[in-house]
Amino acid sequence: MRRKLVAGNWKMNGSLEALAEVDGIAAAAKGANCDVALALPATLLLSAVERVGGSSVAIGAQDVHPAEKGAHTGCISAVMLKDAGASFTLVGHSERRADQGETDADVRAKAEAARRHGLAVILCVGETLAERDAGRAEAVVTGQLEGSLPEGAAAEWLSIAYEPVWAIGTGRTPTVADVAAMHGAIRAKLRELVGTEAEAMRLLYGGSVTGENAAELLDAGDVDGALVGGASLTAVKFVPIIEAPARLPVS
Repeated sequence: MRRKLVAGNWKMNGSLEALAEVDGIAAAAKGANCDVALALPATLLLSAVERVGGSSVAIGAQDVHPAEKGAHTGCISAVMLKDAGASFTLVGHSERRADQGETDADVRAKAEAARRHGLAVILCVGETLAERDAGRAEAVVTGQLEGSLPEGAAAEWLSIAYEPVWAIGTGRTPTVADVAAMHGAIRAKLRELVGTEAEAMRLLYGGSVTGENAAELLDAGDVDGALVGGASLTAVKFVPIIEAPARLPVS
């Protein structure tokens, strides 16, 4: 039985003042029927870790550099993230693949660097609208997965987040059947790549997840959690998503 994971991604948003929202999120996480995580800007990591203390909220980063140190101006290594108190990082988010031109090989190297220094990883994959309309969605996503999957991939430290690029911040959400079908394809590809370890690996869905649609999405086949963007910025919007797993039927 895979425990649900609800993770928030603040992207390039937030300030020290905004961390007050974490108090309400941490309170909801204490009694939640799921794991809760927040991927925050690097500027907020240390303060957020100090603020949540020993709460049930995992604090992590949104990206990591594959090198441990060196002449990489503006970049942050896994060693630095760990030093700031982060317990995980995102890699391969569609916005980084598109805006920074990250390749599957880049994403894999980042995931492996994070693992070397004890960070858990949420690896993101997803197709564009043009790729979906061309009937290539499954091939694109499973291809990204195969190309980005780090060496030694294991459920203990790795989760996969499926984020259709066209559903992020647009208000357009795939049908539950679409999500279940893609997660099924991801699970099948993982079985090819890592064998029985695939059964324990959590697959998250990201793309306009809200308190209103979270329970239905989380109840879909092979959906083990959510990666939430804008709705994770405030407790009033994020807490209903955290509470959604408690509303699911007991299997």
